[in-house]
Amino acid sequence: MSDRKKIGFVFIENYADWEYGLLAASAVEWLGADVVALTPGAGTVTSIAGFRRAGDRGASAEENADLGAVAVIGSDRWTVADAPDVAPLLQTVGARGGVVGGICAGTLALARAGLFETRSHTSNGADWIDENLPDYKGRENYRDVPFAVCDDRVVSAPGTAPATFASAFLEAVFPDKIEMLTEFRAMMAREFQPG
Repeated sequence: MSDRKKIGFVFIENYADWEYGLLAASAVEWLGADVVALTPGAGTVTSIAGFRRAGDRGASAEENADLGAVAVIGSDRWTVADAPDVAPLLQTVGARGGVVGGICAGTLALARAGLFETRSHTSNGADWIDENLPDYKGRENYRDVPFAVCDDRVVSAPGTAPATFASAFLEAVFPDKIEMLTEFRAMMAREFQPG
């Protein structure tokens, strides 16, 4: 059996193209992880930009017993009442000590799963998450910050923070690679330094 970490990425219709690439590529290329695309019913979904992606498998807990982490990628479809229910998958991965993350509207899936009840978290703004899920448990733990927040292996981020989402998620999955991930953060920061 492989000792490589396996990370599932949950994609639904209209998923955000910019929210997962840095995380997925860095996990595979630098840290030797395996990644798996999870879609409702293992079907094909289309991104905001129009790219089509077929799921490697569905998003049920039963078919993903090998995952050590799962990242829920944003889509405006997470805001609708009949959004896919991935709570069993997220709760199961979390219960076995895995890392669970959500970015942008993907944070709503984590809130619906009850993962914010006792953890600090963030999203696209306090007003935004309240509008979309006014009764979620843990709203008193919300942090209105422009970067990712990690608390007890649960990572959340606004859609404008794919780099800190990737960094915080990878640090939670690979706590023994802090030196490499410190360099990762420094590399991302250099992009915004004047020439």
